[in-house]
Order: sequence, then structure tokens, then C-alpha cells
Amino acid sequence: MGSLIGHVIPGFGFFLIGIWHLLNQIKLHAFHPKSYTSLPWFPAPKIRYAELFVIMFGTLLSISMELFIGPSKHQPFDSDGTIPSYHLHNFEHANISLTFFVYASFSILFDKIIPSTLAQNGLTLFLGAVAFGQELLLFHLHSTDHMGVEGQYHWLLQVVIFSSFVTTLLGIPFPKSFLNSFVRSYSIMFQGIWMMVIGIMLWTPEFIAKGCFINFEEGHKVVRCHNKEALERAKSLVNIQFSWYLVGITVFTLSLYLVLVNFFRENVEYFSLISKFHEEEDLFEDVEAQKKRLVNHIGEQKRFVEMGKRENN
Repeated sequence: MGSLIGHVIPGFGFFLIGIWHLLNQIKLHAFHPKSYTSLPWFPAPKIRYAELFVIMFGTLLSISMELFIGPSKHQPFDSDGTIPSYHLHNFEHANISLTFFVYASFSILFDKIIPSTLAQNGLTLFLGAVAFGQELLLFHLHSTDHMGVEGQYHWLLQVVIFSSFVTTLLGIPFPKSFLNSFVRSYSIMFQGIWMMVIGIMLWTPEFIAKGCFINFEEGHKVVRCHNKEALERAKSLVNIQFSWYLVGITVFTLSLYLVLVNFFRENVEYFSLISKFHEEEDLFEDVEAQKKRLVNHIGEQKRFVEMGKRENN
């Protein structure tokens, strides 16, 4: 993960899952505002487990990149079978991916085996919280030196991951809270965007802060600064950048909410009008049918009376 591609590809995956959840949460709440219940994942129209399959494929690819494709020897161990110090971060990143793979695979099993929706959603959210908790813990206790500019980027990333972790946990006792589900989707999308920003800003020489440079250390590239003043300036720029993205993503998600809510509500009203029209049409047909039956009944009575009179005569 300690590269441009290693951050951009997983970040794009988080972004896709986050925006997918955001769209579906808003749609679900717009169509069912009174009976809304959050879902930990959303079935796709044609392939039910498409979201979970994407997570499983992405995590397997990440593990392969970290342990077998990325290393120069194409295997993570030393000649004596131990883990070299410069590969520790690869194992840490692989463990994060492994936990999300477990989440996705068990989510499919829960959906197929557990009949209770409440228990199924609760256990799936529990696994999601474990995955985010594992991610937060490993980034916080990372073996790589995160004290410099890279450390500032990853410290702010931990804030976003913590939001995903807390809102996922709160989804277990509060499944009907749209606000909690909205913030969880928002934080997952934000996490993906910020990971992509980390990859681009740390491993593109043109974007390195003034007074800092890229240095190759212990098997991977890191950003170093010439002096303390340059380091503090670079960290401040990271904070400013994070604030801009925070405001921008917040404006985007709230604007998206307003647009989609109006769109989905118009569809709800449209379908309600169609249903009401069909109900009135059915009612009209029932009344007409009753009238015809009544006319036929009266006609039969008249014919019966006339036949009686003829017999008497």
C-alpha cells in the first residue's frame, strides 16, 4: 500500500462502496420514511451479491499485491522463513484486507442461512465494525514511520476510519436511524477519497511540499523534509487540505441528498397516483358490474311476473 497505486486503488474501492451506500440509503428512506430500516449492504439489480463480490475480489487482489506481487522476490518471507522488517507493513496492510474479505464472505453466508433479518443485519454490522476496528488499530500502530508528513495524512485518515467504526457499531442498536446510516456512508466515501489523496500527494514529486523530498528507505519511498520549519509547514498544508476536502465532500453529499430526495419523492407520488387511479378504476368497474347485475336481476323478476300472469290467464 505504500505507493501511489497502493493507495489509489483501495481508495477508489472505498469510494465506490460509500457512494453506492449513500445513494441506496437515501432512496430507501425516501420510499419508506416511516418504516425505514438500514441495511449493511445493498443487493444489486441483476447480481444480488455484486457489492460483496467486489469487496472480496478487491481484498484478494490487495493481499496478492502486498505479499506476492509487490515484493521484489515475489514472496514476503526472508530466506530463513522469517518476516523481514521492511515487509512488516505489507503484512499489516494484508491483514486489513483479510478482515474485509471475512466480512464480505460471511455476509453472503448470513444472507443464505439466517432467516431472521434483524439477527442477520446485526451480525453483518458487527463484522463490519470488526473490519473497521482492525483497520483503525493497524494504522494507529503502523510499523512504518508515520511521524512526518506521511504520518499527518494517516493520522487524519484514522479520524475518518473512527467515524466509520463508530457509526457501524451504532447501526446494531439503532437500525432505523437514517442519520447514522447517512454518516456511515459519508465516512466510507470520505475514507476512500482521502486514501486516493494520500497516494497522489505523497508519491507524486510535483505535489511534494516546498522544502521536502521523496527518499527511498527500507524498501519503500517516504517523504522527508530538510528542516523542522519545512516539516511543520508541510503538516499545516495537509491540515488545510483535509479541511477543504471535508467541506467539499459535505456540500456534495448534502446537495446529493436534496436532489435525490426530491426525485424519489416525485416518483413515490407518481406511483401513488397511478395506484389510486387503478383503485378508483377498479371501484368504478365494480359499481358498473353491480348495476348490470341489478338490472339483469330486475329484468329477470319482470319476466318471471309476466310469465306468471300469462299462466293465470
